[in-house]
Amino acid sequence: MADRFKQVAVLMGGPSDEREVSLRSGTAVARGLRAAGYTVAAVDPADGQLRLAADIEAVFVALHGAFGEDGTVQTLLQQRGLPYTGSGAAASRTAFDKRLSKCVFARQGIPSPEYEVLRAGGRRTLPLPVVVKPVRQGSSIGLHRVFAEADWAPALADAVRYNGSALVERFIDGRELTVGLVGAEALPVLEIRAPGGCYDFKAKYTPGLTDYLVPAPLAEETACACQDLARRVFAALEARDVGRVDLRLTPAGELFVLELNTIPGFTETSLLPKAARAAGLEFSELCDRIMRRATVH
Repeated sequence: MADRFKQVAVLMGGPSDEREVSLRSGTAVARGLRAAGYTVAAVDPADGQLRLAADIEAVFVALHGAFGEDGTVQTLLQQRGLPYTGSGAAASRTAFDKRLSKCVFARQGIPSPEYEVLRAGGRRTLPLPVVVKPVRQGSSIGLHRVFAEADWAPALADAVRYNGSALVERFIDGRELTVGLVGAEALPVLEIRAPGGCYDFKAKYTPGLTDYLVPAPLAEETACACQDLARRVFAALEARDVGRVDLRLTPAGELFVLELNTIPGFTETSLLPKAARAAGLEFSELCDRIMRRATVH
């Protein structure tokens, strides 16, 4: 392992609301890459400035949220001609902005819940229940499931405070599934069973609170359909190297795409490493495989 690059940087932390999660992801990635034989520099662009030593050959991007997933750091790395992991700047921007992703899904015939985008005080036209979330945010920050009218206004007010607008989606009752992708390979489908059925920030990052079933207990035909749909999303958004597609499966067997995460988590509770392990890929091997795919965009 580690025969393509030797000196690499792992970008972690950063200036976004997901800073703490990113620090945990990046620390785990750095440990995994060192185990795979790389010399690793951990770099935290907390102030939104990218400073890298002259001997860095390639970069593993483990920055969640704004600056890391919205195309900003990808643009900076492209300008420097440095190979980096993950999707390019344009694909990152589109995947991070839920409204832009929805437009791509509609053009490509990819099933996704009906939605509208509202600003503060906006009038909802979708009937309850709905899911409300910031248009540009991750880690379920600002996400609310609204089943009662009394909860609507506070949920919208919280979601819009992050970047001024909120995506309001029809709530899809059913099972929560996710498919990780490494390169062209779709990993085993993972099912998330969170307390009360709500996979919010607390359920995501509190060890032991949520149950993860991988491979998910699905009929082979359904599992293959999930993986095929994930590949379609990955291609439609022009993503590369690594990602995770979140899905809902209704009791009637319908699949709906929620979103693509271009920089999925690498913490101890994260989904992609769990799915990779189910596919026989240990953590250091997973990090190495992604690192080897780093390229100049």
